[in-house]
Amino acid sequence: MKRAKPFVPAFYIVFLMLPIYWLLNMSFKTTNEILGSFTLWPNNFTLENYTTIFTDPTWYNGYIDSLTYVGINTVISVTVALPAAYAFSRYRFMGDKHLFFWLLTNRMAPPAVFALPFLQLYSEVGLFDTHIAVALAHALFNIPLAVWILEGFMSGVPKELDETAYVDGYSFPRFFIKIFIPAIIAGIGVAAFFCFMFSWVELLLAKTLTSVAAKPIAAVMTRTASTSGYELGLLAAAGSLTIIPGAFVIYFVRNYIAKGFALGRV
Repeated sequence: MKRAKPFVPAFYIVFLMLPIYWLLNMSFKTTNEILGSFTLWPNNFTLENYTTIFTDPTWYNGYIDSLTYVGINTVISVTVALPAAYAFSRYRFMGDKHLFFWLLTNRMAPPAVFALPFLQLYSEVGLFDTHIAVALAHALFNIPLAVWILEGFMSGVPKELDETAYVDGYSFPRFFIKIFIPAIIAGIGVAAFFCFMFSWVELLLAKTLTSVAAKPIAAVMTRTASTSGYELGLLAAAGSLTIIPGAFVIYFVRNYIAKGFALGRV
């Protein structure tokens, strides 16, 4: 029994990686091969699917548009959440707990509830089919999440730090930027990670609020079809490439995420 224990994590990792491997496997096949036979690796290895993505403006612009609004959303969400989380962690005011809970209820609501109101509003003000439209729509969900995460990290910082800084003559902006933010940099990394990932994988709002100029890669994938059906090899290649941004983000914030779990803040 003891000899079998080391193999349990290995089997679990293989189980988790199997869908990713199969996606990569399909990305190097043609659609006819995918539909015609079941093989563990490509019989006729091809890079045609990736060539199409990197040469067709519809495809690579989808990735650029997605990264653009995701980046804007992450910056907006974390920037707005920082002072809000500080207020919740340091001050007590009438209805603070109710307000904090109300913020979280926005995060719990399904995106479909807000799709139609956002569509009409952005169409009226001229923001439809823009990156900022999707970024602001996602901020409705990401800001409450970021506030909740950051408030937990900020509450773990002793209030004596604030008092000592004021005694030393620090103004609040200088104290907040020079001292307080470095003290919660792990929390900022965790909040940015979750904001990025939600915005990156969200499809409904991104597809509803865009048409041509800011169409995300997920929307491009859902519209890809030929006379014989969906081009499965091309979709697999596109899906494989969508994993890369998330993998990069996880790599750079992995230590912050681990610290957040260790502190019980995530």
